[in-house]
Parts: sequence; C-alpha cells; structure tokens
Amino acid sequence: MLFAGMTSVIAKFGMKNLSSDVALSIRTVVVFVIVVTNAFFLNDAFTEIKNSPKSNLVFLAISGITTSLSWIFYYRAMKVGQVSYVVSIDKASIVVALLLSFLILKEPLTAKVLTGAAFILTGMLILIWK
Repeated sequence: MLFAGMTSVIAKFGMKNLSSDVALSIRTVVVFVIVVTNAFFLNDAFTEIKNSPKSNLVFLAISGITTSLSWIFYYRAMKVGQVSYVVSIDKASIVVALLLSFLILKEPLTAKVLTGAAFILTGMLILIWK
C-alpha cells in the first residue's frame, strides 16, 4: 500500500520534462530489471516456465498486453491530469476485477463484496466530482 501510493506521486515528479511514453519506458526498464533479477537469478524461473502448461504462458502474455495498455493510459492521464483524480479512477478497476472474478473465475459474489465495490465506486465519484 505504501509503495503503491508513493509510485504515482513520484512518477508525476519524474515526468515533469518528459512525455508520458518516455517516462513509462524508463519506469518499465527499471521494473523489468528488478523482476528479471528476482525471477531468474534468485529463483528457478527457467524450470518453472519449462514445466508450465502453454495455456498458462498464453494467459500471462495476454495479461502482459492488458498491463501495458493500462500503464500507457495511466501515464498519459497522469501527465495531463491531477494525480488524485487519475489514481481514484484507476483504483476503481478493483470493481472491474471483482466482476470479472465472479463471471470468469466463478468466485463468490457476496453482499460484503458488493458493498465494498459500491463504496469504492462512491468514493471515486466523490473524489472526482467537480
């Protein structure tokens, strides 16, 4: 929570004199180096990948595509908008994830989950209301 919260504010400072695409590229290279170091040098990623079903790899590749699109739109919005608005709208993606987890993964959609989702949407609307 702490690092995620710091990320957007730090990124806004970092892209001050850069386009959102260049800023995102720099961030992505840093993320790539850290993640690859963790997976391949500190863990046995080669064996895991070799033993994984191809469908897992396809779904992870699709997830990489959606992550890339999400980051591109997020950084472009951060470049022109206020961090508080952009982050609020971005975090409403939790509601999308909850609905998709119910529809696709058949996870339970309880009154508690629906209430939480309603509060998230309400909070986002309050924060971005002009």
